[in-house]
Amino acid sequence: MRKYFVVDTNVLLHNADSIKAFSDNIVVLPMTVIEELDGFKSRNDELGRNARRVIRELDHLREQGHLSHGVDMENGGILKIFADSRDIKNPGLDLKVADNRILAVAYTIFDQGKKVIFVSKDINARLKADALGIEVMDFEKQKINFDELFTGQRELVVASPVIDEFFQNNELSGEGLELIPNEFVLLKDEADPKHTALTRALGTEKLVRLNPHRDQAWQIRSRSKEQRMAFELLLDPNVQIVTLVGQAGTGKTLLALAAGLEEVLGNARYQRILVSRPIIPMGNDLGYMPGDKDEKLAHWMQPIFDNLTYILAGNKRNQEDEDSVRQKVDKLLRDNVVEMEALTYIRGRSIPEQYVIVDEAQNLTPHEVKTVISRAGEGTKMVLTGDPYQIDNPYLDSSSNGLTYTVERLKGLEIHGHITLTKSVRSNLAAVAADFL
Repeated sequence: MRKYFVVDTNVLLHNADSIKAFSDNIVVLPMTVIEELDGFKSRNDELGRNARRVIRELDHLREQGHLSHGVDMENGGILKIFADSRDIKNPGLDLKVADNRILAVAYTIFDQGKKVIFVSKDINARLKADALGIEVMDFEKQKINFDELFTGQRELVVASPVIDEFFQNNELSGEGLELIPNEFVLLKDEADPKHTALTRALGTEKLVRLNPHRDQAWQIRSRSKEQRMAFELLLDPNVQIVTLVGQAGTGKTLLALAAGLEEVLGNARYQRILVSRPIIPMGNDLGYMPGDKDEKLAHWMQPIFDNLTYILAGNKRNQEDEDSVRQKVDKLLRDNVVEMEALTYIRGRSIPEQYVIVDEAQNLTPHEVKTVISRAGEGTKMVLTGDPYQIDNPYLDSSSNGLTYTVERLKGLEIHGHITLTKSVRSNLAAVAADFL
């Protein structure tokens, strides 16, 4: 018996290919969904692009038959648009509300004795469908289990001679350890927990020592074991994409920028640092911002300026030095050593030989992250940072955002390295906020 998947608009806006994700079942799009897609199609953002992609796909299917009757799709399923409002059975919902009209279609098919599943990323809509007795689900094709997210490190209890052998040979066979490339393994003596060795997996074959020259970048020293691991990945040109996950205050952005300055100005491995972040405000949007593109971006990029100022200031904190530091930051921007760019403008670009930092990547969808990473040209390194606990995109959560999806999908590739940072180093107050609030 085929299942009827009634798909909400937000699923299509999240992933334009979602209508093809239900195998050989029947996908139902209520007319209200089509109307809502029409309202999004003129937008110049990811939601607008996805709306247009879905509309084009529906138009292509329309050429093969009547969508109101159902049209066969390549995956063996059928797509149908529920168009006749006269046949809708109302279970007591206010049909002036768009979500309720979509739910009424699901209920009508359910009332006909069909196996109906309502698919939505809107929790409230799923709650209402469940109250009507309809089976519900989130769209999970691009979801991962956040509670089991790869952290990039682990501890391994071994006999004392094993650690001695490692220090003597600077490497250790990884046979039987099921190593993940660029994973960090802390070897701990079973007899003496203080006798340890911090190692890194080289491929899947062996463990090696960390590079002693990668414990700091641009006068910023690592302040925890996790930050030391992060620097190891950020300063290794063979690791072409690094993902850093951590709560506020763990130093994700600071480490990425310091490593970028070291690689661009110190080691001349890349032409410039390109920094970008999603334009999603926390709280109420401030509305229209005056000025040209750079002036508008300055408001959203202030956290980047704060970190650059901190890095360039070092231990100097008087007013005269602050003015000097501000001039240094301005010079980096004028000389195009550091370039700020909105993610909106990255689409379509080719970015060779650059150190690219995508901050707040947890606010991107998996498709948006794919779009950004695919812009990388020859010799470019990508760094994605973010906190999956602080998501401002209403259609994403800790398990479905592009950052955590990237971590899990790229795990095991030798060009990818990942570290989850857990220790807040910003201040004691920041640490308290991260732990208790």
